[in-house]
Amino acid sequence: MGGAVTWGLLGAWVVHDLEELVTVPGWSRRNVPELRKRFPRVPERVWRRAETMDAAEFAAAVGVMGVLVGAASAAGRLTGGRSGFYQGALTGFGLHGVTHMAQAVAVRGCTPGSVTSPLVVVPFTLWARGRLRRAGVLRPARPRDAVAGLAAAGAAT
Repeated sequence: MGGAVTWGLLGAWVVHDLEELVTVPGWSRRNVPELRKRFPRVPERVWRRAETMDAAEFAAAVGVMGVLVGAASAAGRLTGGRSGFYQGALTGFGLHGVTHMAQAVAVRGCTPGSVTSPLVVVPFTLWARGRLRRAGVLRPARPRDAVAGLAAAGAAT
């Protein structure tokens, strides 16, 4: 499996997270007060956390995630795309993009990550999974794997 499929995960992630790095701090400042009113069932601790995270803290979290995505990409490259870690990260990345698009629908507007998700994240994931499938190395996607992948991404975040 070539580098476009394996290292491409890291490249697509960088493009996506650059969007988030640029947009999250300002977007949160501008939108959290209104979102708090529109979604009163969201626990108050979530809103407080969103209001208190500064750009440096967010950038550090992005850096940690970058190390994990880089490790997953390297594992994919070293195993010809067969690595479960790589394939799980790829699937989680795509599902992450879908959640960004759902967030944009929920707030009826642009949210951090909602621009690159339909343009980069989801298309790359579908393309890479197709390449892995054609090469005969893609593991079957099961709902429990998707849940585990999203849980792992949440924990890493």
